[in-house]
Amino acid sequence: MNRIRIFDTTLRDGEQSPGINLNTGEKLEIARHLAQLGVDVIEAGFPIASPGDFEAVQAIAREVRGPVIAALARAVEQDIVRAAQALEPAEKPRIHTFIATSPIHMKYKLRKSPEEVLEMAVQACRMAKKYVDDVEFSAEDATRSDWDFLCRVFQAAIEAGATTINIPDTVGYTTPDEFARLIAYIREHTPGIEKAVISVHCHDDLGLAVANSLAAVRAGATQVECTINGLGERAGNAALEEIVMALRVRGDHFQVDTGIVTEHIYRTSRLVSALTGVAVQPNKAIVGENAFAHESGIHQDGVLKEPSTYEIMTPASIGVPQSRLVLGKHSGRHAFRQRLTEMGYRLSDEEIEKAYARFIELCDKKKRVTDRDLQAIVEEEIVQVPEVYNLEYLHVTTGSTLVATATVRIAKGDQVVEEAATGEGPVDAVYRAIDRVTGIPIDLESYSLQGVTSGKDALGEVVVRIRDNGNQYIGRGTSTDVILASARAYLQAVNRLVHDRQAKAREEANPGGNKKEVG
Repeated sequence: MNRIRIFDTTLRDGEQSPGINLNTGEKLEIARHLAQLGVDVIEAGFPIASPGDFEAVQAIAREVRGPVIAALARAVEQDIVRAAQALEPAEKPRIHTFIATSPIHMKYKLRKSPEEVLEMAVQACRMAKKYVDDVEFSAEDATRSDWDFLCRVFQAAIEAGATTINIPDTVGYTTPDEFARLIAYIREHTPGIEKAVISVHCHDDLGLAVANSLAAVRAGATQVECTINGLGERAGNAALEEIVMALRVRGDHFQVDTGIVTEHIYRTSRLVSALTGVAVQPNKAIVGENAFAHESGIHQDGVLKEPSTYEIMTPASIGVPQSRLVLGKHSGRHAFRQRLTEMGYRLSDEEIEKAYARFIELCDKKKRVTDRDLQAIVEEEIVQVPEVYNLEYLHVTTGSTLVATATVRIAKGDQVVEEAATGEGPVDAVYRAIDRVTGIPIDLESYSLQGVTSGKDALGEVVVRIRDNGNQYIGRGTSTDVILASARAYLQAVNRLVHDRQAKAREEANPGGNKKEVG
């Protein structure tokens, strides 16, 4: 079979989803998982966009090995130089430069003529080639561009050094048959196209991103740009997990393959969801909670007799745990570690101890601990910032005729502070008490609560978003006690805020650092 390259842009286009703001550590954690997943290219960010983006791209370039590490740059000199600086430590760097080619973008956004755009594309590719051998050129809004003009631009870009040409459906406008015809037309009418990888990047405004990407593959595209869980601008991008599993399950139809280790898909999806705070809808294809669930009696009967009657892929093929191994408070650390290993987690001894303590705490409250409970525990414990504030004690009094009152005891280093507060409800009272301890004015932007598992003793998961000086921080907490879960989520968000402030203070105290300059 022919090989399709998977270009993951979760850390660049995915982070452009409204409400998502990942820090460098979180981006690095996702990048490591993407490398384990087996993606061919990781688009790490847009270095010119902000110092934080530059730092994240540089950290990923320095620490992640295996995939190509790409950085985005407009077709202007300062963008390309900045991308080159960020990519300097990379094992396999790629500069991804772009300019819009549609009449509407050239006229109203760029205010450039087609010839000026063509010249800018050529100059950008030539400049990028001075820094890296691997250059990708994208014609933004390609699906609303003149087809012959596209061919001219792509020919010139390839002659100027581009090794990959990207055909984006930037606004999710095209349809599968139309997009397939465009790919075929570009292949037939672009001299030198055989020297380049043909890439596609589809948005989901009409719900056709995956269908359009697959149609492009059938028409000869050899790279697909996508994101975990379909994150991205507006309605998002083509979902990596859907593209990969469609190509795998229907290999007879597409006659292509990818290098993705599909057993890591579910774990990567869960990590991205936890760090971005964007929940995966239950009926989401491949990674949704209901993707392998069967409620109909007819379906259940069929699956019990032969799973393939109603499942076209196995849960194990994407890393969904099939086992319903029951762990209890009498289970030792060895059994606990073994089960986590079977689920695909590789934790340090310290992380095991932290997760095991939460597990024993949960066992005292639940009759049965499921794999989903274990996932929630591990994801909360291993995705942490340093705990400046640590909750030691929580007591809440509430009722239909009582004013909700909360008392908290919080440790900050060697100092322990206890405060109490009243509120409109128990959660509000807890948050007011925490605010009294920290002394930090917090703008709570959103609060969500959902059950991780079913039953009266279900594990509750709380996700909060707080805002500070325009920056957004996400906290996540789990417990069978939703008030305790709420407190944990709020404190995690506060700790992220404090950690970010401390990092900025260090940066201001040492402006410039030791960054190397390129060129």
